[in-house]
Amino acid sequence: MSNSIADIRKDYRLKSLLESDAASDPYVQFGHWWLEAVESKIEEVNAMTLATSSADGKPSARIVLLKGYDKNGFVFFTNYNSQKGQDIAANPQACLLFFWKELERQVRIDGSIEKISAADSEEYFQSRPIGSRIGAWCSPQSTVIHDRSILDKNVTLYSNKFNDQNVPRPEHWGGYIVKPIAIEFWQGRSSRLHDRLRYSAKPEGWKLERLAP
Repeated sequence: MSNSIADIRKDYRLKSLLESDAASDPYVQFGHWWLEAVESKIEEVNAMTLATSSADGKPSARIVLLKGYDKNGFVFFTNYNSQKGQDIAANPQACLLFFWKELERQVRIDGSIEKISAADSEEYFQSRPIGSRIGAWCSPQSTVIHDRSILDKNVTLYSNKFNDQNVPRPEHWGGYIVKPIAIEFWQGRSSRLHDRLRYSAKPEGWKLERLAP
């Protein structure tokens, strides 16, 4: 291992996360951290890693954007025919990970995943810029294409087809919601002795536990 890489490190000292400071409900706790992250002017604060796996257990991860959350779960949008869509169809379990390095924080969310309603997908789709709506038609996401000219030709094709009129939502595009069974809040601390508090869903409610770093 190159020493120049192995020597890269940062000692986390900004904040702490104690049980006495944590909300009893993980969605309330997420709301507190989300507001702090937004007020900290973090660029693309809603960027999160989405991890999925295929039917035979092959893992896959990529960055997607959070587009909403409430006590039902966390929502993002994508192409249903993409690699992530195929994984979700075969194995409807997922993990989300937020990393807000400016606050030395992570949030990890494990849970089941399913499509949101067509009506909710339609509402969000129509709120997107027209270029993004056209783009949803143009890309056969995750498939092999010969070169970028395929995309350019599709942009011309669908731009002419819809002629700046109302662009309909493709059936292959829409939202998913991750419904948590566990949410972990990670606060960086000095000497790698980080604070980790995990909320686990139980029949009687959420159970809060501390994990060793």
